[in-house]
Amino acid sequence: MKRLNGNEMKMVLFGFMTAIVLACVQAKGDFTFGEPVNLGPPVNTSQSWSGEPAISADDLELYFTSQRSGGQGAEDIWVTTRPTKYAPWGEPENLGPVVNSSAKERGPCITADGLELYFASKISGKWYIYVSTRPTKNGQWSAPVKIPNNPRFGVDSASVSGDGLELYYSFYYNTSWYDIHVMKRETTNDPWPAGVPLGPNVNHERNNYQNNDMSPCISYDGSALFYALGSGKVVDYELLMSTRTSTEDPWMPCIKLDAINSSGWDFAPCVSADGSMLYFESDRPSSIGGADIWQAPIIPIVDFNSDEKVDMKDVVILTEHWGESDSVCDIGPMPWGDGVVDVQDLIVLTEHIEPIDHTLIAHWAFDEMDGMSAIDSAGDNDAVVVGGAEWLPDGGQVDGALKLNGVDGCVVAEHVLNPADGPFSILAWINGGAPGQVILSQINNANWLYFDSSEGRLMSDIQAAGRSGPLLSQAIITDGQWHRIGFVWDGSKRMLYVDGVIVAEDTQDGLTSSYGGLYIGCGKNMEAGTYFSGLIDDIRIYNRAVAP
Repeated sequence: MKRLNGNEMKMVLFGFMTAIVLACVQAKGDFTFGEPVNLGPPVNTSQSWSGEPAISADDLELYFTSQRSGGQGAEDIWVTTRPTKYAPWGEPENLGPVVNSSAKERGPCITADGLELYFASKISGKWYIYVSTRPTKNGQWSAPVKIPNNPRFGVDSASVSGDGLELYYSFYYNTSWYDIHVMKRETTNDPWPAGVPLGPNVNHERNNYQNNDMSPCISYDGSALFYALGSGKVVDYELLMSTRTSTEDPWMPCIKLDAINSSGWDFAPCVSADGSMLYFESDRPSSIGGADIWQAPIIPIVDFNSDEKVDMKDVVILTEHWGESDSVCDIGPMPWGDGVVDVQDLIVLTEHIEPIDHTLIAHWAFDEMDGMSAIDSAGDNDAVVVGGAEWLPDGGQVDGALKLNGVDGCVVAEHVLNPADGPFSILAWINGGAPGQVILSQINNANWLYFDSSEGRLMSDIQAAGRSGPLLSQAIITDGQWHRIGFVWDGSKRMLYVDGVIVAEDTQDGLTSSYGGLYIGCGKNMEAGTYFSGLIDDIRIYNRAVAP
């Protein structure tokens, strides 16, 4: 098979990517962090601080340190599990007296195969690194064994690379000063040798007890090291990271993770195996145990030219740097890249785009932070928010939402479609509402989606000429839960959907022609009692029949 040269490869990639129309995304740098989220109960508890998280490679186990009740000693290692990556975490379990002692255990690290658990223990009066093993992921942990070549004065935590050949730890000097060291071995069957410091690009010069480099976490690919820097006397730590091109290359100068650091204690970072999530300990506001475990998504930036959209210009930029070490385009397979722009970066780019659906003729995501405008991301019909309405940037089913007061709050938009022109669909997420209230109406014409006045059943007044009557379902969804509702006209049938299920349908000869703008959150004539009370999110209107 003929090998392609650089120019030929660029042409192949360009031809491939021209088949994809790219959507818009925000951009701020090579990678950034999403909003930190407190893991909340039951992982965190008001009984005590919880921290030093360690996530398993399959994202189904989270080990951490806590002083909560039910433990064996002053500080114990606990684990919480979940059945799938996106399921909520279960009730934490103490690892029991086999692993935990009457002294202190902290800083856990679960290896990539899930069969070894490294941690620091003070059972012998001084901190040492121990390892416990289990035969299978469902097996019981064995009694911990102190690893060879433990540091002379002590350690604080340990982190093992994905290949099991490097062990990073916080080295505790006898003068209350921490540095990060590493042990390296040739194979996983070899014992751990003596460790060595990582050098000045990672470790900071001692400055009157003010520079402690602690709690390292090596990424599963071995190319990024996350850790904390702070003072031994002041509760003020911040998160840093250093990267390297390969395991044979030196670590680059560290950088502070200012996008995620707070004004208080940010400590013990841990990155997921795929590099998509950072877990860490923090005492930032809304922590419930003094210090809690938090998480923040790690988001690669695919908008290479910073024009706030991803399009063919970004694809061209990537192909122009093919085979190079350009830091802007090097976004894969981890968000911090691997030192070369190649197919891994193209894969990441395509994973973060979605084709534009040109049948989507209006889309109000309601993701705004403030103001009186609701942006139409599919067209040019930006709507106006009036009356009692409140933006909830984090309160929607899909990101943000708009909260309406049920008295005078609504959204006003211009004309979008004429129901008589052909098939169309209306979809929306709602939470709340009451009998008689309207979700969407066409001004002075018909209430498109609303609740009947007696029981709050979902219905629609979109109908055929000659007043064939409203389409009424038996679905009562004013229960304070999120529901996705929809009206679909396929040219012969009109259908009402709730959560992807048809709840009412009938056959019509056609629909009445009607023009006019839209009210979101009140009746066609703004009558009292028709104003919606609750949350509305992600309204979409298509000029085709859509099966939600």
